[in-house]
Amino acid sequence: MAVDYRTLSYWHATVPDELSPRAALDGDLDVDVAIIGGGLTGLWTAWYLKERNPALSIAVLEKEIAGFGASGRNGGWCSALFPRSTASLERSYGREAALAMRRAMIATVDEVGAAAASAGIEIDYLKGGTLSFARSNVQLAAARAEVAEAAEYGVDSLELRGPQPAAGAIGASFDPNCASIHPAKLVRGLARALEMRGVVIYEQTEVLDFAPRAVTTARGAVRCGTIVVALEGYGATMHATKRRVLPLYSLMIATEPLADSLWDEIGIEHGQTFADYRHLLIYGQRTADNRFAFGGRGARYHWGSSIKPEYDRSPRVFEHLRKALGELFPMIGDVAVASRWGGPLGVARDWHASASFDPATGIAWAGGYVGDGLSTTNLAGRTLADLITRTDSELVRLPWVNHVSPLWEPEPLRFLGANAGLAAMSMADTEERVTSRPSVTAKLMGRLTGH
Repeated sequence: MAVDYRTLSYWHATVPDELSPRAALDGDLDVDVAIIGGGLTGLWTAWYLKERNPALSIAVLEKEIAGFGASGRNGGWCSALFPRSTASLERSYGREAALAMRRAMIATVDEVGAAAASAGIEIDYLKGGTLSFARSNVQLAAARAEVAEAAEYGVDSLELRGPQPAAGAIGASFDPNCASIHPAKLVRGLARALEMRGVVIYEQTEVLDFAPRAVTTARGAVRCGTIVVALEGYGATMHATKRRVLPLYSLMIATEPLADSLWDEIGIEHGQTFADYRHLLIYGQRTADNRFAFGGRGARYHWGSSIKPEYDRSPRVFEHLRKALGELFPMIGDVAVASRWGGPLGVARDWHASASFDPATGIAWAGGYVGDGLSTTNLAGRTLADLITRTDSELVRLPWVNHVSPLWEPEPLRFLGANAGLAAMSMADTEERVTSRPSVTAKLMGRLTGH
């Protein structure tokens, strides 16, 4: 049965693109670089490889269409967030390495906008920063601690802001290092720009397995000098990477457009993203056409790291999201939800993203972004391009390079642990509401998630 790709998300429904699949691989192929996965990690890697060496022959192998997965369905935050906090990185690698990683992430926010502009892609890029609301004294203490930590490191320019009455917040933090974008416009536009540079994208081409310098697909064998594994959460569907990443679902809604006068009352400007300090994560932005695009966690992990289309939609989670949005901004009243969608993101066992390359096997890999991939994929692409082409740069010395995360436990431990973690975050929010003190549960979980 043919897939209607416009139904994947609000972003896919509104991208100026027919979303017609490109031609599939038709027989065996020889190339310099084979990239498994047509999302942003793979496409950015191809983009920067062509910058380093325009003569490289590159093939992208995609089971569906470019941008089918998280790259086309996410919250549209191009942020400087990294799954591991700066303090956690400092404990593992030292202060200078941690600060280098932070600086690289901050610079990446601007690089995404600049690279898209140079490729002639309109992605609704607007760098308006992130407002994180503090809606209780416990959350306000967390906001103050975050701002103080940023000041102590001297890299960020986070600031503490006063009450935000529209969101029922007694205060907020503001991080200027975030842009809102239309993610499907980015990933689809980048694919077209790559084709103009000579990269061939084979869609409807399922990869079955890979080994050093060889990729087996359902449509033929690919011989290559380098393989880039760029599957993020979908890495759980392949034997070689099944326990390397856990697919955790995040779901979103988009409202009907709101009037400018209502947005003035809400206080969210174009280009701004927003969140708050609850533990069961929420995230949102004001879209270019004046909608709320709002998402959050809460969907359960599925046995065996399975990924199925029906998991993209959970009425229970969608109801939770609409209720949470209404609680944040009561003035929106009964505004209708126009679109509902979701999909899996990738989580490494230690919540530590990585960009790796083994010259001996010619296999590169990047992922484990834990939902912070819209910008981190660009840094991954630049880093892998430098590693593959043996380019000496500051990027190849960043602490995430060649980091090896532990494998996820086999079932049933993986199922029990992942869903217990989700339940713990919900319990932590309840605990703070009841006790008006920082959650002990959240503190224990923080040791596992790098905070």
